[in-house]
Amino acid sequence: MSDAPHFPIDVKAFWDDPYPLLQQMRSEAPIAFVPPLGATVFTRRDDIFTCEKNVAVFSSDQPEGLMNVLMGQNMMRKDGEAHMAERRQYYPAVSARSVRTVWRAQFEDHARGLLDALQPQGAADLVDAYAMPLSAKSLKSITGLTNMRFEDMDAWSQAMIDGISNYVGDAETEKRCHKATAGIDAAIDDMLPVVRKRPDSSLLSVMLEAGMALESIRANIKLTISGGQNEPRDAIAGCIWALLTHRDQLDLVRSGGATWRQVFEEYCRWISPIGMSPRRVARRHEFGGVTFEEGDRVFFMFGSANRDEEHFKDADRFIAVRDTQKAIPFGAGPHFCAGAAASLSLVADVALPRIFERLSDLTLDASEMVKIGGWAFRGPLNLPARWATF
Repeated sequence: MSDAPHFPIDVKAFWDDPYPLLQQMRSEAPIAFVPPLGATVFTRRDDIFTCEKNVAVFSSDQPEGLMNVLMGQNMMRKDGEAHMAERRQYYPAVSARSVRTVWRAQFEDHARGLLDALQPQGAADLVDAYAMPLSAKSLKSITGLTNMRFEDMDAWSQAMIDGISNYVGDAETEKRCHKATAGIDAAIDDMLPVVRKRPDSSLLSVMLEAGMALESIRANIKLTISGGQNEPRDAIAGCIWALLTHRDQLDLVRSGGATWRQVFEEYCRWISPIGMSPRRVARRHEFGGVTFEEGDRVFFMFGSANRDEEHFKDADRFIAVRDTQKAIPFGAGPHFCAGAAASLSLVADVALPRIFERLSDLTLDASEMVKIGGWAFRGPLNLPARWATF
């Protein structure tokens, strides 16, 4: 175990609102061992930016890690050429070009259908009625698992997210995760003969055509569903919530003073839907006055890095036109999120402009409080809203 100073936390309080404790850690113990998490936690942006690139020490290859155990070893849990080889086979399906030429039109179709149904209702929880199904329908298209229900896409994604962040070892959480991965494997098995007969632009088809081993295809599709559902879902709902609670920023967008892309980038800095990335220490190493031992578990806290006072003035405020160049919501180095272009387009090009165009006088429903939770993954749990139906 590293010799970093110990920093005890209340896990529930940390889940409810991690930012006060992260701020305290940045000030008092920027690299600290957190006993309830069983990991040494990095909280300063520059330390994370530097060490995440040092894969020879801070390795993504974690044989005993929860993601490997529960979902199989995907490309995010490999380093060096093993990682890059799978990334090259995976990336053509989600490249900026593919998003522009294939997926954006499908994102638009999914959003249009959801908003056509929503507009006459006048009120709904926009997590359940818009953010979740839009993200899930879009992910069905991208993965090629069009045989799944969008409700299962979301539920199985959440079950895997809960499973791989289950550091307290809850048995029921692990059971739900196993059920989800079995469902995904069954959906892949059903679609394999379809894409073999008619190859398309989906991840399943592209990886299969590239010759990736079926075991790796399964693991990488599970990776895509785990992060590719909850992050856009939470960003869509979160950006809407941020704008409805910061009307001056919404007015700025509407007047042309800020863009939807800036809203998305600032939200991902401010809240960080993906708040943490784990690593395994591959060999004894010293950094920042701390000695790490081989096998130590390390958490890079993106949610803390993106509120680091050294880089972001008034870091706790949502400011759409903020310079976010130093933010790392999608990581840094070789493991930078491969799906970033798809997420950006879905949220900033489609989800946000379309809902504010279609739903007039959109406002939060004051009769119900918006709840936000999580630290490894964070976002709104509900978003009650009302709008005009005339």
